[in-house]
Amino acid sequence: MTDRPRISARIGGISESATLAVDAKAKAMKAAGRPVIGFGAGEPDFPTPDYIVEAAVQACREPRFHRYTPAGGLPELKEALAAKTLRDSGYQVDPSQILVTNGGKQAIYEAFATLLDPGDEVIVIAPYWTTYPESIRLAGGVPVYVVTDETTGYLASVEQLEAARTERTKVLLFVSPSNPTGAVYTPEQVGEIGRWAAGHGLWVLTDEIYEHLVYGDARFSSLPVQVPELAERTVVVNGVAKTYAMTGWRVGWVIGPKDVVKAASNLQSHATSNVANVSQVAALAAVSGDLAAVAEMRTAFDRRRRTIVRLLNEIPGVFCPEPQGAFYAYPSVKAVLGKEIRGRRPQTSAELAELILEQSEVAVVPGEAFGTPGYLRLSYALGDADLVEGVGRIAKLLGEAE
Repeated sequence: MTDRPRISARIGGISESATLAVDAKAKAMKAAGRPVIGFGAGEPDFPTPDYIVEAAVQACREPRFHRYTPAGGLPELKEALAAKTLRDSGYQVDPSQILVTNGGKQAIYEAFATLLDPGDEVIVIAPYWTTYPESIRLAGGVPVYVVTDETTGYLASVEQLEAARTERTKVLLFVSPSNPTGAVYTPEQVGEIGRWAAGHGLWVLTDEIYEHLVYGDARFSSLPVQVPELAERTVVVNGVAKTYAMTGWRVGWVIGPKDVVKAASNLQSHATSNVANVSQVAALAAVSGDLAAVAEMRTAFDRRRRTIVRLLNEIPGVFCPEPQGAFYAYPSVKAVLGKEIRGRRPQTSAELAELILEQSEVAVVPGEAFGTPGYLRLSYALGDADLVEGVGRIAKLLGEAE
């Protein structure tokens, strides 16, 4: 009898999250006593604001939160999310259009699982966050990449999107502000892309988790607000992780047409049931409160953004466009590759990232993880002193390139 594979092809084909893998390796090295500075994980270094933590503490004492609650989310949280969405982006939705999920990753997966049939294509703008293609493939879809680079600030044009469209295209994945590049589309660009999608009958999944982290003259704009006629074919995913420094609380949400949200809720009812009630109450406090704590964090991120871009661009062979949102820098290191550095000649950004970790004890994520070799992603969601020290170590190492 032929032995069958121990692991299914569907799950065996999933790659480990590169960003989490880099972060785990950096933490392991640090635990072993090495002075590693980590630019890997997209995680604010601030604690969750006190008023949010206190709401969770009180929720722990309430017996009603010790029990199952509706799989799609606490009714009071869904009401608050509808109000928050109107306040922050001008998008008016009903609570019945909202599904509360276990973080943004579950929101993304459930949205794709609900929209896609096997073979349906999804246009994905690269560089992309590592989880997007895996979620698409898990749902039976096929990611089709539109590659951007530093010459356009990592922004895709309608012409590029149209060149990628086929008769199998069902969904456009649209992300602004972007992880990993920090690119932000102007309201005019968002409108142009939305009208293109509407004109071809496409669905759009738009990830708005970095909506509050924009800098300078950049402005966040929500696609269904810019193109109202596309609202019935748009799914918005969001969460509290980045805005409120709540990555560990695991609360995200899906906003979409009622039939899509109902179908995704059915999926969640079998997959996980309700999100932990204590986390939901914490999220309720977060989205119902003012944005003062968010503004303080954004000010710090803005300062670090300008510092890291300046320092990176002072390194010979490195070019870093100024990110306008999120908390990532995405420099090109293509001019460094192939040069000798301490007896080695890294040919890829993955090899260069490994060399930087080994020789400089600085953790960065190579561009291969985001679909564009030749780049590095550095999260500047870390303390100012570590940021300067970490980039300084990289500069010293790459300064030896010959």
